[in-house]
Amino acid sequence: MADLVTTAALVFCILAVSTHLLTVALTLYRVSAPRSRLRATNVEPVSIVRPVCGVDHFDEMTLRSTFELKASDYEVIFCAAREDDAAVPLVRKLIAEYPHIQARLLIGDDRPTSNPKLNNIVKGWAAARHRWIVLADNNVLMPAHYLDDLFQSFTPGVGLVCSPPIGSRPIGFWAELECAFLNTYQARWQSAADTIGFGFAQGKSMLWRRDILDDAGGIEALGAEIAEDAAATKIVRSHGLDVRLVDRPFEQPLGLRTRAQVWDRQVRWARLRRATFPLFYAPEILSGCTLPAAAAAVAATAFDVDPLMALTGLLSIWLGAEVLLAHVAGWHLRWHSPFTWLLRDALLPVLWVEGWVGDTFVWRGNDMSVAEQNRELAVTK
Repeated sequence: MADLVTTAALVFCILAVSTHLLTVALTLYRVSAPRSRLRATNVEPVSIVRPVCGVDHFDEMTLRSTFELKASDYEVIFCAAREDDAAVPLVRKLIAEYPHIQARLLIGDDRPTSNPKLNNIVKGWAAARHRWIVLADNNVLMPAHYLDDLFQSFTPGVGLVCSPPIGSRPIGFWAELECAFLNTYQARWQSAADTIGFGFAQGKSMLWRRDILDDAGGIEALGAEIAEDAAATKIVRSHGLDVRLVDRPFEQPLGLRTRAQVWDRQVRWARLRRATFPLFYAPEILSGCTLPAAAAAVAATAFDVDPLMALTGLLSIWLGAEVLLAHVAGWHLRWHSPFTWLLRDALLPVLWVEGWVGDTFVWRGNDMSVAEQNRELAVTK
């Protein structure tokens, strides 16, 4: 029995490290693609729809980036639910500063779905003038060639192009931890999966061809799931098309974060993933270095190897690969980042359990429930 446990621990350790290195290699391939391959020109006009709700630390920077794109023809539609929203004066100020850009602000509290963010952009989708529509969160920092990068991935057979967020400009420890979750963990796994043909939508930035979503029932169809990106993935796949990610994901400047903000957001995303794609969520507990490290210690003892040496070797390979990825990709990297990544991986099993045991979460002051959404869908079906 002891030999069986030792063998299983060794095999698991080897598979886990190999998988980790493979995801790093696949992501490195994507982010190091030659710039000449990345640069295209959007030959058709585009509507960019950006919902706003409140004002965060870097919102002026991220919203301003919408007006400074190197693009041939685009319009910008900002959406707010209320006139007294703190973001409204900022948006109006930016529109006034860039009179040469077609931009407008729409205000209205439409509620066709149970998703507050989706409700906010329904009016923007309806008002969009063009065939190509980008839905982009207010905290996405758009590079000058933002539209080019999105269109570059919209190849034949693709129905939607997205980008996961890359955390940048963190202020304080908790923002550093959020960078650890967003960058060399979540963005790495998403980019690697996309590279081998398992792309999943991400709601931060979405490039749609209007007819694809309209054929599914319009923008309201994204309310079929508690998370609009999960609904988007299923809609696109139902059309026999693929979801793809950009080669170089776009930044989300973080600023100051609290422990509650970071943890609650990760718990919310975990519960959404569990509710919408449970078969893909189940193995997430195996994705960090915590369990492989424990397996390495068990296997080392059986082979008369110092467990501390085995543990040090595994972590050096594991974290060294992430350092290489962050460096090559130009993602946030500091001398203490590997220690933050260790904490992140130690928290992953706890986060995984949290994803299973609860159904509720709060999004920008709105109480939401995965279970309630599932009951509503069951009734409509």
